[in-house]
This record gives sequence, C-alpha cells and structure tokens, in this order.
Amino acid sequence: MSSLQVEGMDIRPVVLEGQVVRLVPLTRDHLPALSAVGLDPELWRWTTQVVTTPQQMAAYIETALTDQTRGTALPFATCLRDGRVIGSTRFGNVERVNRRVEIGWTWIARPWQRSAVNTEAKYLMLRHAFEQWGCLRVELKTDALNQVSRRAILRLGAKEEGVLRRHMITETGRIRDTVYFSILDTEWPAVKDRLLAMLAQPTGPHSGASPTSD
Repeated sequence: MSSLQVEGMDIRPVVLEGQVVRLVPLTRDHLPALSAVGLDPELWRWTTQVVTTPQQMAAYIETALTDQTRGTALPFATCLRDGRVIGSTRFGNVERVNRRVEIGWTWIARPWQRSAVNTEAKYLMLRHAFEQWGCLRVELKTDALNQVSRRAILRLGAKEEGVLRRHMITETGRIRDTVYFSILDTEWPAVKDRLLAMLAQPTGPHSGASPTSD
C-alpha cells in the first residue's frame, strides 16, 4: 500500500488496538458484517447520509474508500477483540499541510452504545493523530439537534467552538446546523489522562452514548 507523506503525516491504513476494540482498515469485505448490525434507521437519524439497505451500506463503504484513495480519509471497521464488527468510524478531512484532521462518520450498533467502545475508539484515534501524525488540531462535529452526541463529545474533553448555521443538506432534504468541536495538541495530555481515567472505570460514564458524530 502506498503512503502519503506531507509535513510528517504518514496517512496509511493501520490497525489501532485497545483492550476492548480493534479499529481495522475498512474494506469491501466488511459489507456483510456492517449490514448485519448497521441498517437500524435510528443509527442514521442525525447523519447526512441514510444507510438502511445493504446497497446503501455498499455505497457508504465505496465513498469512504474513494476518499481514502484521494488521501483525505482513513476509514475503519470498529470491531470487538473477538473479531465481531459492531460499527465504523473514520479520520476525514485530512489536511496534511496544516496538520489537521477530523474524527467522525462514527456509528456503533445499539447493543454496544453506552459502553467503553466509543471512549476507547476515540482514545486510540486521538492518540494516533497527536502522537503519530503530530496533528495540531483534531475536529469533531455533529448535528446541532443531536444533544446526546454533543454531550458525548464534550465528555471526551473537546471544546465546543460554535454553530455553523444552515451548514448541510441531509439526504432527507432537511437543512441542518452543525456544531464544531476541537481538541488541540496543547490540550491532548490532559484529554489523554481524562480518557484513560474513564477507561479505568468500566462501569463509569463513557462517551459512547451516541452512535453518530458527523
């Protein structure tokens, strides 16, 4: 696989592994497993793209892989340590020159929401962005109406920056406002400690309350 290297950022498929989850590079082979857990309409309530059929899931994967080929995204299948696929997430809007990236396009099947899954996945991705790529800034965004997701992102330690009004048109035709959040490299050590403390308390509050953050 070829790598894209600019300003020290080496954007290539990689496995990110924790105690609970493994984030593995997304491929077309993940279509059956993702379709088995990911066609629940509630998962896509607040996203711009609706995925409720295997054909729509196939298109979702193709879009992610096309962006990966362009060097602007790095998508993952979210798996448990036993190999079960339970969702997907992605680095997107990769800006190598300015060392900036977005974490999002995240959904987790309902049985694994409100667990350590999303907390650890975000920790693994943030650690990779700041400690491997040397990012100055990591962005997250969500629908302004998605209060659960907004609280979950804040719980990670991200800072809310503001609302972009009438920012996106969803597949249903609804015009949505989008809330942007960020974590800076200077904030990462404190955020890292926060996430590790959360992960050390498996019965405590986690950031996994919401299935979506894009």
